Amino acid sequence: MTDVALPEYKAKDFATDQDVRWCPGCGDYAVLTAMKKLCANLGVKKEELVFVSGIGCAARFPYYMDTYGAHTVHGRAPAFATGVKLANPDLTVFLVSGDGDLLSIGGNHTIHALRRNIDINIVLLNNKIYGLTKGQYSPTSEVGKVTKSTPYGSLDAPLNPIALAVASGCTYIARTLDVDVKNMTALLDRGAKHNGTSFTEVYQDCNVFNHQAWFYASQKDSRSDNTLVLEHGKPMIFGKESDKGIRRVGDKIEVVTLGEDISESDLIVHDETNVTHAFQLSQMFSPEFPEPMGVIYCNPEKPTYNEMLHEQVEDVILKNEGKTLQSLITGNNTWTID
Repeated sequence: MTDVALPEYKAKDFATDQDVRWCPGCGDYAVLTAMKKLCANLGVKKEELVFVSGIGCAARFPYYMDTYGAHTVHGRAPAFATGVKLANPDLTVFLVSGDGDLLSIGGNHTIHALRRNIDINIVLLNNKIYGLTKGQYSPTSEVGKVTKSTPYGSLDAPLNPIALAVASGCTYIARTLDVDVKNMTALLDRGAKHNGTSFTEVYQDCNVFNHQAWFYASQKDSRSDNTLVLEHGKPMIFGKESDKGIRRVGDKIEVVTLGEDISESDLIVHDETNVTHAFQLSQMFSPEFPEPMGVIYCNPEKPTYNEMLHEQVEDVILKNEGKTLQSLITGNNTWTID
């Protein structure tokens, strides 16, 4: 690519002329705001940014970002994003979609994108409902959820996106809230600069079909007691008065109150490089535990799929006296039919 000075962008430079057609008050607006701020300061030219989406309310994202984009088919966005990155490794690729698209029909594609460690950025907007199709339960809906498709309550245990990412071998895993634009922007920025797959779950409010699903974690009066802001190398402390913490007892964890018998030295210190610790964090749910927010896991050392693939192709061509990739794929077992 030519060495051209990077334009000085502002967030508004990434807005398009398309009317944003989300419901007033939808949490997607906050994510869009964060993404525009991120792109303006990412150090990447517009023409080197690509937004890919599947189907659902969140999948309108590419229309609202003044970059390249692809609104793809249901559940297959990870495959499209993978293809874009492999075809042009110089591009910065974001995949933005919802819990229904990425974890239901697209669950298998999401798993394989995570395990391959291809250098794309997956942003999961999780509102625990199907919003575009008017309020059916989704893979992340809680047990007993009454919806149009489960009038007597859902029987399914909800899928855990963070645990899925850990188990799939994802190398950057984070979680944030739609109302916390500052922290969301920082987490997405770090994910975009991570060499490998980044996966960020956003607790996002669907104020029409599943309003208040995340209120315990997002409202000022309850947020500090129900969420845990993670900082690498710092003890796991939370609460309105910062007087609660997480302590390990054997192979289990528990909530404790700081005081005469318990000090910060008794608490677990967050280690974002420890995958076992990351899985334990993925099992923390309110009201028994505060739910972790921030970088849950990061492994910058694992090679990416796109790097290994291009190295393999170059190596094979070199070993085969400069033959093209197409000729190697075609091979010698061909024939002509008259």
